[in-house]
Amino acid sequence: MQRNAPTPVVMTLSSHDPSGCVGIQADIETSISLGCHCTPIVTALCARDTRDIKDVIAVDTGFLIEQSRAILEDMPVKAIKLDYLANVRQVEAVHTILRDYPNIPVVLNPARSIANMASREGSAVLEAAKHLLFPATTLLCPDIVEAHQIAQQGDTIDACAQEILEAGGDHLLISGTHRCQKSYENSLYNSQGLVRRYTWERLSVFSHGGGATLSASIACYLGHGLLLRDAVQQGQNFAWHSLAASRRLGMGHGVPNRLFWADRNTDGGRSRGSGGGC
Repeated sequence: MQRNAPTPVVMTLSSHDPSGCVGIQADIETSISLGCHCTPIVTALCARDTRDIKDVIAVDTGFLIEQSRAILEDMPVKAIKLDYLANVRQVEAVHTILRDYPNIPVVLNPARSIANMASREGSAVLEAAKHLLFPATTLLCPDIVEAHQIAQQGDTIDACAQEILEAGGDHLLISGTHRCQKSYENSLYNSQGLVRRYTWERLSVFSHGGGATLSASIACYLGHGLLLRDAVQQGQNFAWHSLAASRRLGMGHGVPNRLFWADRNTDGGRSRGSGGGC
């Protein structure tokens, strides 16, 4: 990244989470930390704390479109990150927007982030996303639980990956495909199958917001012009350090510290991931 290079603009679509664990604040913090300018598009307002969600109010679909197009018609957006979408109408709206900007890389954090799967409309939102959004994505970033929610016919991790990519999308990064006491693996796939496994030290802290941080950081690195595999590697490294430096600010989960490198109380320079090939 050149010091005098233009600041990449990364547009993110997600909810407003007042706890700061996930949602728009997570995207803004990640973008600032990685030298990008975030243009946050709010999809819903959440009442939640560090333990759970109390209530969600969806933003009007017309206003969601107005927010998005105002930015896309004004700024040179280098990457788009999609996260929480509240209903099918929002999915359809985002589909029309992406169709008009096919050359912008899209990172999608799906399933539990796309919709509240416990809600009546959750399954319908996921199905709409599979048909309308997955084909437009550069990278899908589910964790292993989300992957099984999306690909319910897959009896193995590789089968889940194949089923998801058959719905569309260029690449798929599944987090937590293998776990042991000291480490865990993330697996990158494309239409040909497994591309690479990445091994990381397992953390003892339990934080909420790892998926949001990972997908946002990969979008930022793509915005800087990195190749996808390099963006995936660097994004995982950033997310690991953010989670390792998590702070317990409330009575529930820890909050990732996405500005860990500026915190004198953390060791921002350490790296515990091997990124080993398969």
